[in-house]
Amino acid sequence: MSLFVTLGRSAALALLLATTPLLAAIEPSDAQRQVAAEVAESLRYGHYADVRLDDDWSRRAYSRFLDILDGQRAYLLDRDVAAFGDLETGMDEALLDGDLTRPFALYQRYHERAEARFEWLLDRLDEGVDFAFDSEQRLELEREDAPWAGREAALDELWMKRLDNAALTLAISDQDAEQVEDNLRQRYEGQLSRLRQTNEEDVFGLFMAAVTGSIDPHSEYLSPRQGESFDIQMRLSLEGIGALLQADGEYVKVSSLVPGGPAERAGALQPADRIVGVGQEGEEIVNVVGMRLDDVVDMIRGPKGSVVRLDVVPAQAVDMTRSKVIEITRDTVDLEDQAAQGEVVEIARDDGTHRLGVIKIPTFYVDFDAWQAGEEDYRSTTRDVAREVERLQAEGVEGIVLDLRNNGGGALQEANSLIGLFIDRGPTVQVRDARGRISLYGDTESGTLYDGPLAVLVNRLSASASEIFAGAIQDYGRGLVVGTDTFGKGTVQTLNELSHGEIKLTRAKFYRISGESTQHRGVEPDIRFPSLIDPELIGESSLDNALEWDTVREVQYRTYGEPRQYLETLRSRHHERAEQHPNFHYLEQQSELASRLREQHTSVSLNREQRQREVEAREAEQLALENERRRALGLEPLEEWVDARDEEESEEEPVDRAQILEAAQILLDYTQLEGTWHYAQGT
Repeated sequence: MSLFVTLGRSAALALLLATTPLLAAIEPSDAQRQVAAEVAESLRYGHYADVRLDDDWSRRAYSRFLDILDGQRAYLLDRDVAAFGDLETGMDEALLDGDLTRPFALYQRYHERAEARFEWLLDRLDEGVDFAFDSEQRLELEREDAPWAGREAALDELWMKRLDNAALTLAISDQDAEQVEDNLRQRYEGQLSRLRQTNEEDVFGLFMAAVTGSIDPHSEYLSPRQGESFDIQMRLSLEGIGALLQADGEYVKVSSLVPGGPAERAGALQPADRIVGVGQEGEEIVNVVGMRLDDVVDMIRGPKGSVVRLDVVPAQAVDMTRSKVIEITRDTVDLEDQAAQGEVVEIARDDGTHRLGVIKIPTFYVDFDAWQAGEEDYRSTTRDVAREVERLQAEGVEGIVLDLRNNGGGALQEANSLIGLFIDRGPTVQVRDARGRISLYGDTESGTLYDGPLAVLVNRLSASASEIFAGAIQDYGRGLVVGTDTFGKGTVQTLNELSHGEIKLTRAKFYRISGESTQHRGVEPDIRFPSLIDPELIGESSLDNALEWDTVREVQYRTYGEPRQYLETLRSRHHERAEQHPNFHYLEQQSELASRLREQHTSVSLNREQRQREVEAREAEQLALENERRRALGLEPLEEWVDARDEEESEEEPVDRAQILEAAQILLDYTQLEGTWHYAQGT
């Protein structure tokens, strides 16, 4: 008879903790003690914010350390946390003095609990768990605010629910009992193996993540290994899929796609999608739920031309059972893939057909090597956009839409010079450093390349330099900004070497010429489009400890027009078209439905029939909206909701295209309302 059955689960776990050979104690190195003190100095004297490493900060850092170790309150007990209560007011001393003994000891306690738990799960599988899936219980999905368990029996109950849910998720995905058991065993053995490979660099990294992350989300310590990866990323020579990933609980989430990268070109991966499995070409997919982020990234990387297979749960999926496998061919991202490209779109109205230009700007780039070498024909965003503007003008367009959707930023100098194509000299952005000193950047060249009607199309993934550009166009009254609220990243980071590793430190903050920060709030569009990107999942405001929005004194600048006087009319016309346009009507309804479903989906049933009914009911609502849209567009309705995203790629006018055409419609309305253009002189 099993030891667990004889003693009972709680007693068995206690015995397991006492008898199982666990990882030898991990001790901090002298190099790490030294660099801890260096990080403390960097934060106190180099960070943009007024960082005080005192008891108040210690409480925040200690809480964040616990969240990093056990954010779902699934391993540690309340007595474990209480045993390290001295760290509530001692994290500052640990950092300042480089005395990492207590933080490392806390990790050791977590490690012991986690190792014993994975062995407990594997023993459950060895004994042969009867997954009947007939329970009436539910599993709470978010436990960040749950109290620490007082007894091991409470965690046993939680983990039995988790085990049931993991098995049910696989079973609903048409896996038989043997496949379910094999997959779960592989998952827990993999997590246990990776846990046992933890070294002092890993533990130090977790501690430093708590230290820097308690201040702002963009400051971070980079170990020598992470620093090398960061350098590769900055050179854009990484052979991978071109996606930026972040940890989201036990899952790895796509935060954004690199413009022109393999993932964006393939169109199968989207922001907020969760990656639950990774496989190489011709090999089995490995479950990566619970795996460390850097390990998942390493699995996805590979030589150019090779294929990686990803098991992905789409962002809009209502249940983790609805995953699908996609294939992406690894490649490098070339400058040409990110180059600005223009096109002419035609708008039919009662008074005839109107031609407007659209220029897609994926990122703010410049060929620094060619520029520094003095080459006259070096590539840059401004030069490429100027070429496209001249071409579109030669084709007789009545206005130009600049598409900055999904543009995550890039070279600040390019944002400044690009604004200069559309204004006749003037400030573009203010940068405030940690000492409160404000530097003013702007366009110093007289004249404009284009002084006609202009609109800027943005979305939640338009960030940093994109927000500077959109904000300046809006402040100058030079054109309309349409779309959704932008990302809200208004901070500047620098990378500094340490005696061991590097630190990426927030050193400054961006402000518009109006004095408003782009931080946290982003740029609010003049005319708002609905969006399926949840701002609670993606964007600066979704990040812990993001610096707040504030203002500085505005600078003197002259305006080029008053588009705001037409906004009421423009919005009214837009809403009339949106109500009648299947894609915009769908976006509005789907956004509302997705928000409601997320609020309701706080737990899952462990009963197979009930779970399927709930999933089917939610998907039926989504499918009904999708098919309503498709019928209005003259497309064949779908039989299942999971096919929706694949089908959109083959549509004549997908949602993405509809936004471009509507932005052109709005610009045309504005052009006809304004009548006379006088932007070259300003007002």
